[in-house]
Amino acid sequence: MLLDGKKLLLTGVLMESSIAFHVAKLAQEQGAEVVLTSFGRTFRITQSIAKRLPVEAPVIELDVANQEHLDTLAERLGEHVDALDGVLHSIGFAPKGAFNFLDATWEDAATALQVSAFSLKALSVATLPLLKEGGSVVGLTLDASYAWPVYDWMGVAKAAFESTSRYLARDLGPKGIRCNLVSAGPIATTAAKSIPMFDQFARWGEHSPLGWDIKDPEPAARACIALLSDWFPATTGEIVHVDGGFHAMGF
Repeated sequence: MLLDGKKLLLTGVLMESSIAFHVAKLAQEQGAEVVLTSFGRTFRITQSIAKRLPVEAPVIELDVANQEHLDTLAERLGEHVDALDGVLHSIGFAPKGAFNFLDATWEDAATALQVSAFSLKALSVATLPLLKEGGSVVGLTLDASYAWPVYDWMGVAKAAFESTSRYLARDLGPKGIRCNLVSAGPIATTAAKSIPMFDQFARWGEHSPLGWDIKDPEPAARACIALLSDWFPATTGEIVHVDGGFHAMGF
């Protein structure tokens, strides 16, 4: 099994349609022990969803915009695992105003940048006391090489997110820890519903050589599992596209 004996912290498990849920499910099937995070009104939802995994996973509270949560994360994680082999960052949020590029306020943009980009660094540093040499941090992105319709300041945040991953690869590498991203095609998740006119992405498969099913998060989850495993020991600072090949096409 790819993850036999590994211990993972996974964020972003909210609904069964989420990529993070499928990462958790596949991780357990591949032999990993999993701890989930959630906070606020979604905490009980995550606890409920955790019961649908092959093995019910513990859920700890984590708001990546709350410094106290970050400062105590390693200690609270220690109640469930003695070390970590990997971390999945599946967190993103932007206020409604951030989806109007020209009219957005700095507060809109700042929230998007903190929660959706800076949080990758914050989460990595918070878990560093438990992360073992050979460990892996994996994040989820939507290719920030382009200005997508309606994505606006979330797209800017994703560009910052991708840059943050490269700097983490630089600074965590000497500690033996990798940092990579999976650039997934659009998935009809709970988070996607907050993006205005998300249905525009439904035609993604028409421009993808392999096609694309916006209702199938498993291909992206499989890529996360591979990067969390030991099968990419010399890969860091990379972005793996799982989008049906859309990114490679000119039209």
